[in-house]
Formats: sequence, structure tokens, C-alpha cells
Amino acid sequence: MKGTANPSRAAEALPYRIELWHSKSGDIVERVLARAFTAQLARAIFQAAKDEHPQRRITLRKGNLVLSDSSK
Repeated sequence: MKGTANPSRAAEALPYRIELWHSKSGDIVERVLARAFTAQLARAIFQAAKDEHPQRRITLRKGNLVLSDSSK
């Protein structure tokens, strides 16, 4: 019987991530809202996150590169 894949590790391998930043301390990521495999999906999630949290900073990253930032 084969072992089960670790879903957390698999999610971390996805190249794009959408981050919600802490509301009081603008330099700390509160949590990663989602990860995505494609840029198109990542941008759709980023837009939905902006709509869901209009007063919060949301970023879309690929690795260390910030592709979109709702605060700018």
C-alpha cells in the first residue's frame, strides 16, 4: 500500500500565493488566503479577495516577486 501525499506540502509547491496582510501592522502577512497553479487562476482569486476584504492589503506573489498589491 502506498503512502498518502501530504496536502500541505503539495499546496506549498503551487507557485502563486494570495496573501492577506495584518490590518494593524502593515508589514506582517496575517495568512495565505490561497495558492494557485496558474497566473489566470491566481489573478481571479486575487480579485475575489480584494472584493471580500476591500479595506485590507492583499498581495499576489510568485515566489518573492510581488505581481499585484491592492495597496498601490
